[in-house]
Order: sequence, then structure tokens, then C-alpha cells
Amino acid sequence: MSTGFYPGCSLTGSSREYSESLLAVARELGLAIPEVPDWNCCGATAAHNIDPELALTLPARILAHAEQAGMKEVLVPCAACYSRLQTTRHHLRADPDLLARISGRLQMEFHCEIDVINILQWLEREVIPLLAAKKLSSLGYQAACYYGCLLVRPPRILGFDRPEDPRIMDRIVAAIGLRPIEWAFKTECCGAGFSISRTDIVARLSGKILEDAQSRGAELVVVACPMCHTNLDMRRGAIERQAGKKYRLPVLYITQAVGLALGISPRKLGLNRHFVPVSLRAPAGEN
Repeated sequence: MSTGFYPGCSLTGSSREYSESLLAVARELGLAIPEVPDWNCCGATAAHNIDPELALTLPARILAHAEQAGMKEVLVPCAACYSRLQTTRHHLRADPDLLARISGRLQMEFHCEIDVINILQWLEREVIPLLAAKKLSSLGYQAACYYGCLLVRPPRILGFDRPEDPRIMDRIVAAIGLRPIEWAFKTECCGAGFSISRTDIVARLSGKILEDAQSRGAELVVVACPMCHTNLDMRRGAIERQAGKKYRLPVLYITQAVGLALGISPRKLGLNRHFVPVSLRAPAGEN
């Protein structure tokens, strides 16, 4: 199967350690994920509030370029990008007239036959089966698997079997030697795009997430969303000022956790870019 990689804006900018760790894992396991050619911004959380048809056209252009490149599916690590691409695919496949209109705007032949998968689906399908042949570093920490909002909602479009209590990330972290905890905030909102305009809201919401995870014995938080990572990691100072207490939990992308288990060096996984230091046991060796 030809799987294309759509990095989106965050993975080439503020969250490039997410991309670095994903590509490091893919290289380590010999998995090819070529980048979608001439990709553009998916519209993020802004476009559909301004122009609904533009909000479909931007993701459709990405899918059209991937389709024309012969790709059968697109891997979308960013939860917000995944939501926009999957939502666009859902609407265009349900409405042939809309698909024809969007194709006309793109001035590209586009059949919308391509699939969209998120990072958790790709890891469980492609990476986990290869781990049996690898000697994994023993991590052994208790992990809070934080899915956030956009990876699992809306359920009727994204199709998670347990949208309020998803399990796929829990299975992945268990396969690499972490111990997923049971906790109450795995799909609660971190404040998302209010990170800049209303940092106080982000501090309050993200503080509740960290409080619940830490109180239940978590030693780290695992995420699959650039915005969630930004709010839980970069906004830690604001969170702690509002809460009046410290939270010791580092926040790792799921790809960084997998990379550590594979023995990939912390620097190659971008752990040095975090605001909250990651002081987990470093795997021996420099892959």
C-alpha cells in the first residue's frame, strides 16, 4: 500500500520534533512514507468559521495531490489536520455535486477515493507488528494516554469505537513497555487554539488534565496532537502559576515514546526541544 505523509504546518514549524520522531521511527523500521507533493495548509480551525467551501477546498487539494501521486492513503499525524482532511473526505464522498464543484475550483481531476489515517492507526498497523523482531529498551513508566478532542470527535465521521474512552494509544504504549493508567481526562479539551488569545483558559483546562494524570500515578503524558503538546508543555509555567503547584510530568509525542523504546537517541527524537525537561532513562547507543 502506498502511504503518503502529510506533515501540515505544525510539524514543519512549532512541533517539528513530532515530524523528526515519526521519520526517525520510520527509518529505523524501514518504512517508506513519502511526503505528499506540493501540500498546503489544511485550513486548521479558522477556515471553516469563515468560508465553509474554502474549508473543504484546502484539504481537498491535499487529497487530490496525493491521489494524483498514486498514493492510496494519507498519514496525517496532526490531530487537527486529521480532523479537517477526514471531515472533508466524508462530506465530498457523500455529495457528488459538492465533489464536482470542489474539483472545479481546484481545476484538478479528483475522485476522492483516497483514505486518511491518523498516527495511532499507522503505528498499530505498521509499527507494532515489527517490534517483535526488535530488542526494545525497557521504559516501564506509568503513562497517561491523552487523546484530546479532535482525534476522536465527531464520532460519526472519525469512527473511533470508544470516543469517550478510546484504547488504541493505550495498546500502543503497552506494546513498547509503558504502563497506561486509567484516568478521567483522556479526551477532555486542553484549551486548543486559546493558547495565545486566552492563556488563562488554557492554563485552567490543561491544569485539570495534569492534575488528574499526576494524582493517578502517571509519570509522563503521551499525546498525538501538536496543540495538545504546546498547551501541556509550553504553557506549563502559566498552568503552575494558576494552580499554585508544580507538575513534574513531561509530555511526549507517541512517536517519541516509540522511538525511545527502539533505542533511538533522544536528540534524534527532538526531546531537546521540549520546555518541560524529559529526564527519562536515555536508551544506550546512538542510532
